[in-house]
Amino acid sequence: METQLFTTATEAARGFATSLGLIVAIGAQNAFVLRQGLKREHVALVALFCGLSDALLIAAGVAGLGVLVQAQPLLLTGLRWFGAAFLLAYGVAATRRAMRASSLQAAATERLSIGQCLAMLAGFTFLNPHVYLDTVVLIGALAHAKGEAALPWAFGGGAMLASASWFVALAFGARWLQPLFAKPLAWRILDAGIAVVMFGLAAGLLLGAF
Repeated sequence: METQLFTTATEAARGFATSLGLIVAIGAQNAFVLRQGLKREHVALVALFCGLSDALLIAAGVAGLGVLVQAQPLLLTGLRWFGAAFLLAYGVAATRRAMRASSLQAAATERLSIGQCLAMLAGFTFLNPHVYLDTVVLIGALAHAKGEAALPWAFGGGAMLASASWFVALAFGARWLQPLFAKPLAWRILDAGIAVVMFGLAAGLLLGAF
């Protein structure tokens, strides 16, 4: 029994570390979560949506959906093009914000509705083909690496916990940066950085299509 518990805990820890390594990176979703956290706008909703979305995708991977995703290259290609267009549009919007002299005031007053916020999050999450490769395919495959029946869900549970922990920390921890972002220049630098990230990710998706 103790050996089984140790093995299960080890797999959960391995899943936690793997998931954390995949999501703790500069990306479109993380940039949006950071910005919403700095604005203190729909913070709990943002963290909840991202955590539940990852949990759903990870569960699908552990359940074996990864094989189906790999067998549907046209689906991933379509997501690649839609995702690139979405990222380019948001990159243009971030560029416009960065060019405004009143960037701080704009960030404070141009609030997103709950529907707009959820739509943006859904786009950043589900129009990104890499999220399926990371969660459904990669984590799904690693979860079954040991070949023991109970271990894949231990691995998946650890991966889900890592994702939820990260998004809560990022969304709610952003407020500690608030003094820095009391200056309009800081907001402009942030939006410029977000624009660069969005354009870079879009370019990567487009280049991967050829």
